[in-house]
Amino acid sequence: METTKQSKLKWNTWQMIDWKQVDLQVFKLQKRIYRATQKNELPKVRKLQKMMTSSMFAKLLAVRKVTQENKGKKTAGIDGVKSLNPKERFTLAQNLKLNGKSSSTRRIWIPKSNAEKRPLSIPTIQERAKQTLLKLALEPEWEARFEPHSYGFRPGRSPHDAVKAIFCCINKKPKYVLDADISKCFDKINHQYLLDKLNTSPTFSRQIKAWLKAGVIDFSERAERKGHNPTHSGTPQGGSISPLLANIALHGLENFIAEHYPSNTDRRLKHSRRDYGRRIQAPRLIRYADDFVILCEELAPIEHCKSLVENWLRESDLELHPSKTRIVHTLQKHHDQKPGFNFLGFEIRQFEVGKHQSGNLNGKKLGFKTIIQPSKESIDRHYQTLKATCIKHRALSAGALISNLNPIIRGWCNYQSPWHASKSFSKVKDLLWKRLWRWAKRRHPKKKLPWIKKKYFGTKQRRWAFVHRTKEAEYRLLYHSDFPKSVKWIQVRGGKSPFDGDELYWSRRIGDKYKTYDPQKARLLKKQKGRCEHCGLSFNPDDIIEKHHLKPKVKGGSNADKNLILVHLYCHDQIHA
Repeated sequence: METTKQSKLKWNTWQMIDWKQVDLQVFKLQKRIYRATQKNELPKVRKLQKMMTSSMFAKLLAVRKVTQENKGKKTAGIDGVKSLNPKERFTLAQNLKLNGKSSSTRRIWIPKSNAEKRPLSIPTIQERAKQTLLKLALEPEWEARFEPHSYGFRPGRSPHDAVKAIFCCINKKPKYVLDADISKCFDKINHQYLLDKLNTSPTFSRQIKAWLKAGVIDFSERAERKGHNPTHSGTPQGGSISPLLANIALHGLENFIAEHYPSNTDRRLKHSRRDYGRRIQAPRLIRYADDFVILCEELAPIEHCKSLVENWLRESDLELHPSKTRIVHTLQKHHDQKPGFNFLGFEIRQFEVGKHQSGNLNGKKLGFKTIIQPSKESIDRHYQTLKATCIKHRALSAGALISNLNPIIRGWCNYQSPWHASKSFSKVKDLLWKRLWRWAKRRHPKKKLPWIKKKYFGTKQRRWAFVHRTKEAEYRLLYHSDFPKSVKWIQVRGGKSPFDGDELYWSRRIGDKYKTYDPQKARLLKKQKGRCEHCGLSFNPDDIIEKHHLKPKVKGGSNADKNLILVHLYCHDQIHA
């Protein structure tokens, strides 16, 4: 890898940067860190990480991620700076350095699904770039260490992988479930516990400690006192490195449970299970960030696991949320608790069925079916969002309403479609249609219903579709029934990571993901063999992939596959520069 001095001499402006070379060099070094960690070569890992944080390639990539790719890139910190021009980006990259100092963060409060509010701490652009630079060095090391059933905030993994892992665990046998949630996880993590667990170089430790102790500037009504408030615990939500730090703090819980309940294929039960005198499956923990479940066939191990988890969390000053932690059964009632549980917006439960609908295990009928569908709370929140959007835009045109509703519908349906969502989609579609009918009647109180129907509803393909007609084109609202239902989700392999260099596996996996989100992208990915048509590099799981029209739409180009190629976000910017 080139030195920082050589890189500075090679590129004088932001526009001259060869992003293909930047991505390639950073990824090569991340692969070396990942493999050295797997071999337990700690001195080599520290040397490579130091090389990463001093590399001009990594600094440029960190600045690009913060200022151009991140969805919250235009959120200002305490300095009020929302964006940087190309010259300022290049200057920031040249001066980026882990100096063990940090400015305070700006505290804002955002609503949660239960009508409460949670704090969000926004660092400045410079601090976000420093955090991203350090994350480029730390993430490959911890990806080689993280447990196989940890799915939250990790590259190449998603909530659907966690749900699929639960499905594979219960689809052949009903089980008891400890549905647990850690109370205010991001706000209560003990700083010294986290730094000891990181066990990294002194330079990195000083910088992370500076971010943890930076304090917040809060002038809201919820502030303990107006102005600067010190931070004695927790990781500041809003920084790019915060999810990684939270995952590191919770790392080890799965192995801790496994140590108390070793595999029973070759040994008898231990501890609290000795009294059974027979062999059962050991409890399995599946975690997504601070939400996790523990599943087991018997009730006693689940109750024992709850006390084990509470003792383990006490070391980091964390505790289970009393109202969100409960023990249930996937098929039967347990202590007046309804069967099944909610996890990541899904309702997971089992239903008794007849012999003609039941699956079988070794020739024996199971007698039940495992159904994963959108939870009632998720459906209600989604409809309330649609309703609020209709009310907010009641004075605007149908085209403006459609342009605001379509992204909401597309995002929710793409998230829910890998499971049994057809009934939920149909229910929300009917509710939305009634809301749109009321919206249309309100706009024209003196018009007759056939006139309203002709103006706002109906296309050649669908009689009651909500549309906005202009002289040039016709814009139609997306309906929930337009999206695929119950698409089979392929779970990520437990020990796989994007840093292992297996391009074939990850390119296929990205294509499988887009079968649900965007079938056209899946076709184009297969055609391009998982590579960007502009730079030639393979797409990574966390890359933002965009469609580029070979013949622009303003010149008569279409959205057909033959007129589209897939490119990285920054490659798309370069094409249109």
